[in-house]
Amino acid sequence: MRPGTLDTSERPFVLIWELTQACGLACDHCRADAKPQRHPDELSTAEGKELLEEAAQFGDGQLVVLSGGDPLVRDDVEELIAYGDDLGLRMTITPSGTGSLTADRIESMADAGLKRMAVSLDGASPESHDAFRGEDGSFEETIRAVEDARAAGLPVQVNTTVCRQTVEELPPIRDLLTEIGAVMWSVFFLVPVGRGRILEPVEPDRADAVMEWLAEVSETEPFGVKTTEAPQYRRVSMQREADADGDVGTNPGVKRRTGIVAGDGFAFVSHTGEVFPSGFLLESAGNVRDRPVTELYRESELFRSLRDRDNLSGKCGACPYRNVCGGSRSRAYAHTGDPLASDPLCPFVPEGYDGPLPWDDANGETRGVSSGD
Repeated sequence: MRPGTLDTSERPFVLIWELTQACGLACDHCRADAKPQRHPDELSTAEGKELLEEAAQFGDGQLVVLSGGDPLVRDDVEELIAYGDDLGLRMTITPSGTGSLTADRIESMADAGLKRMAVSLDGASPESHDAFRGEDGSFEETIRAVEDARAAGLPVQVNTTVCRQTVEELPPIRDLLTEIGAVMWSVFFLVPVGRGRILEPVEPDRADAVMEWLAEVSETEPFGVKTTEAPQYRRVSMQREADADGDVGTNPGVKRRTGIVAGDGFAFVSHTGEVFPSGFLLESAGNVRDRPVTELYRESELFRSLRDRDNLSGKCGACPYRNVCGGSRSRAYAHTGDPLASDPLCPFVPEGYDGPLPWDDANGETRGVSSGD
């Protein structure tokens, strides 16, 4: 099932459930600002099963990602995977690269019905990855887990954070993914929340260049490529295709709608049951202990506003690509407190737009790429 085939006003393409914020790592980019201890108000196993029952009401084959923290801190993971699988959900997980991710645990999750496992690699060597993750041995644990997952018949996705500290690692990480047999590379462009506030994002023009490179990677490597919190990848890909065809177009994307952004094809349930548009846009639409996640996703004012791209302001609201891109609502919220504001990572300036730009500095100087470039 592809995002463009879904009615995202009715169901998300991705529903993430943060089982816990507890984790033994101290990663520089951690959205959850994870702690070693579990929160006393986490959703219980019974409440989790109710959540999965509600998720199944979205429709056949709903994708559910069990996340954290480190979800394997909980001892009911296999029980929840099996329950979701019996309901017809596509159950996946993003564990931390620690000693908790043993071969036996991976095999037991596969036996319970797990469909895919995602691991994080933010460097192509033990030195670079472990420094970013804040734990010696994390790289070796992650590579071992990938090998164990493949032995158990589980497809493996690799998640990578892009910021100034990691961007030079992307080419060797690409090579490593081919070597370890990953099926998907999810490249996450930093949103400054949690511990990620101390990291530096790449510049907007550099972000576009990275996305052009990723489009090339997607055409030459055996694994798929997708971006997270970087919907401008779709705009970059369309421009790249148009340049190759010799047709730049005049009004791209106005009638087309593909991909997902926070609240529009994407929803996040926190460890305590709060429902957010994403794990990086921490404005709650309500709690699953009070209202079903289906109702909160479909009917809450927050989610409905994010699904109407005509609500966007600034250059994102004026952009001809807004229906295929829409900008990172999470990054806009992190920088301005307004989830409908412009995404400061995107350098594209629509032709004729003369309003404020998200990167204006105190001297009024701006940078960006106009639609006529």
